[in-house]
Amino acid sequence: MASDEEETFEFPKAPIDRVVAPIERFLHVAAASGVVLVAAAVVALAWANSPWSETYFAIWSTTLEFGLGDFRMSHSLRHWINDGLMVVFFFVIGLEVKRELVLGELRELRKASLPIAAALGGMVVPAGLYLALQSEGPAARGWGIPMATDIAFVVGIMAVLGDRIPHSLRVLLLSLAIADDVGAILVIAIGYTESLHLGWLGLGVAALLVTSFSERLGVRSYFFYAAIGGIVWLGFHESGVHATIAGVLLGLMTPAEAHLSRTRMGQLFREANAYVHGDDQDVSAADVRQMQRYTREVVSPLAFLENALHPWSSFVVMPIFALANAGVILSLDAFSDPVGLSIAAALVVGKPLGVFAFAFAAVRLGIADLPRGVSWGAVLGGGCLAGIGFTMSIFIAGLALDADLLDAAKVGILEGSILSGVLGVVILLAVLKPLGAGPSAASQ
Repeated sequence: MASDEEETFEFPKAPIDRVVAPIERFLHVAAASGVVLVAAAVVALAWANSPWSETYFAIWSTTLEFGLGDFRMSHSLRHWINDGLMVVFFFVIGLEVKRELVLGELRELRKASLPIAAALGGMVVPAGLYLALQSEGPAARGWGIPMATDIAFVVGIMAVLGDRIPHSLRVLLLSLAIADDVGAILVIAIGYTESLHLGWLGLGVAALLVTSFSERLGVRSYFFYAAIGGIVWLGFHESGVHATIAGVLLGLMTPAEAHLSRTRMGQLFREANAYVHGDDQDVSAADVRQMQRYTREVVSPLAFLENALHPWSSFVVMPIFALANAGVILSLDAFSDPVGLSIAAALVVGKPLGVFAFAFAAVRLGIADLPRGVSWGAVLGGGCLAGIGFTMSIFIAGLALDADLLDAAKVGILEGSILSGVLGVVILLAVLKPLGAGPSAASQ
């Protein structure tokens, strides 16, 4: 029961809340983004293999042109999605990596050693296996495809398994996936940059320096940083470095500390409250703006942006990407193509083998510790889940392979991701028990 001095406040209910509330609950379910992503991929596959398949390919090939003066940018709708809209997704990845490096499991070297070692193995071994199978010709450029992990599906499957996943294993797999994302970003930046236009790259770097300098000066406007971010994107896009790298760098540069502490926030609110009620006057518009500023400054820019953009990334950007890129004409030839089979083998076999072997080596060498409550069987099952490449693998495939090989690669990614997910769930169900399901619980 609240004391007489404490007041509870609740916003008045409106008819629209009956519609909005269920949507908000759905957006906060961890498995929901994976469900939406799967639905988008299924729609893309069904559409591409339907009597209306020509419409599917025609829509994403539609040319959109933007220009200013003599400068023109003319690309297909799929290109604008992959190089433009996906920057939001990679910006959120940058925010997640920054959070883990500053506040999460990756901030301490001893704790970070195991997921980093596992992620390294999960990149090196599948890439090596793929190259062993496809070492010559244009197909060899696809070595980076099986290195990626789709964190949305990993989170979704862990949410579905619920209490069977101990907290320590959940943290390990999330940290592994984030470290894997860092590796995938480096692969995109280094492995798939064919040519550089230094003038445009200089513009992007200069805009990054302006961002850093402005943050040090205390500029707090999100609109300002969004405008500078657009210049960073333009510079990287035109330079030859993939434009999504701009999103990652901006995410890593986002401050992780709040401008005001919670203690100072409370003091400011009490002072404002005393001022308003002491003079027996209504709250003015200026007072409201000041309170809004206080409220915003008590949350770090990183936390604010991650919370604001994560639903857009998970429920808008990634499904649109899947809808535009997952559509491929399925045929017996596609399922038996050597490129697709090599990718599937690298995801299903190479990924868990690399995760397990490198993690085992790190523990045996004394570099890392196996978390309490996590068995080696659970590590193997988690390594299988890491073989769900999907979004990131399709993205890298679009950079690595031309149209003749890309369809086969997408089929291999779908095959490998589905098999990896099923195998991971089966292994985890076999080696993990629900909480409270020990011998005493079983006997009751």
